[in-house]
Amino acid sequence: QVQLEESGGGSVQPGGSLRLSCTASGFISGNTYIDWYRQAPGQQREFVSRIIQSGFATYAESVKGRFFASRDDAKNTVYLQMNSLKPEDTAVYYCNSGFYRVWGQGTQVTVSS
Repeated sequence: QVQLEESGGGSVQPGGSLRLSCTASGFISGNTYIDWYRQAPGQQREFVSRIIQSGFATYAESVKGRFFASRDDAKNTVYLQMNSLKPEDTAVYYCNSGFYRVWGQGTQVTVSS
């Protein structure tokens, strides 16, 4: 069964950092691209980042220079390092495989003083 599972969310003060993990099962994450999305309360789900097989990543303008995606293919896991967090980064974060059409269950990130 193809699945994705996020972890690493939590509460942090503005300016803080968190690292999210997205672990795949039932497929090899290193063979395809993985996206990160987020959804704030009352808002549509929005794209955050994509990391492709080579490790090259692209980012939404709102997170560029603060968020960094990486992958550890030995662990079948993709990471999203989030630095200099802002209150507007508060959302549920999801990872997604477009190729396998699977979403994780999401992990809550709250940035508040």
